[in-house]
Amino acid sequence: MNADDPIRIVIVDDHPLMREGLRALVSSLPDVEVVGEAGDGEAARRETQLTQPDVVVMDLHMPGANGVDATRAILRTTPGTRVLVLTMFEDDESVFAAMRAGAAGYLVKGAQQDEIVRAIRSVAAGQAIFGPSVARRIIDFFARAGSASQAAEPFPELTAREREVLDLIATGLANSAIARRLGISPKTVSNHISAIFTKLQVADRAEAIIRARQAGLGNTL
Repeated sequence: MNADDPIRIVIVDDHPLMREGLRALVSSLPDVEVVGEAGDGEAARRETQLTQPDVVVMDLHMPGANGVDATRAILRTTPGTRVLVLTMFEDDESVFAAMRAGAAGYLVKGAQQDEIVRAIRSVAAGQAIFGPSVARRIIDFFARAGSASQAAEPFPELTAREREVLDLIATGLANSAIARRLGISPKTVSNHISAIFTKLQVADRAEAIIRARQAGLGNTL
């Protein structure tokens, strides 16, 4: 996606009124374009392969293939697409299932319109974004899980620089912002992230964020 190109999105929800509402929301935005819609996970996968959008706005609980399975399939077959979950459910099982599947963002239906628009733009820019209630749930989950040793250095297998990059990833910063913060090139940031994924044996950025926040990282900002 070039800087001047609109963000191309596919809306996935089994409720036509919800799809219509989201389409109406973005219709007046000069930088967002709806290129497709789907009412279930399997249709979402097909529509995404056909249109190659930048972002899929994904409901989770739908008839047939659900949003978690659809997210996993979409990211496997269309890796350039990012998924923003927009759902009624904010229980631990739904939140972490979506994150493990590779969702880059998670909002609960009822979010303000400007919050949804901001999330679409942030996810398209490569950031991870979570609504306030979901973020609190994630924090509470890790607080309940506790830490085996707060004094111990997390992830000793990482270099100091890799740990620094992981800390900034956990704050939700995009690669370009991390590069500016550390005074290094975006390519160097990408190389560090690849090394982090390999050493931590995580599949994607969302899983790395979970691991990092569980270890107490992500409080830099």
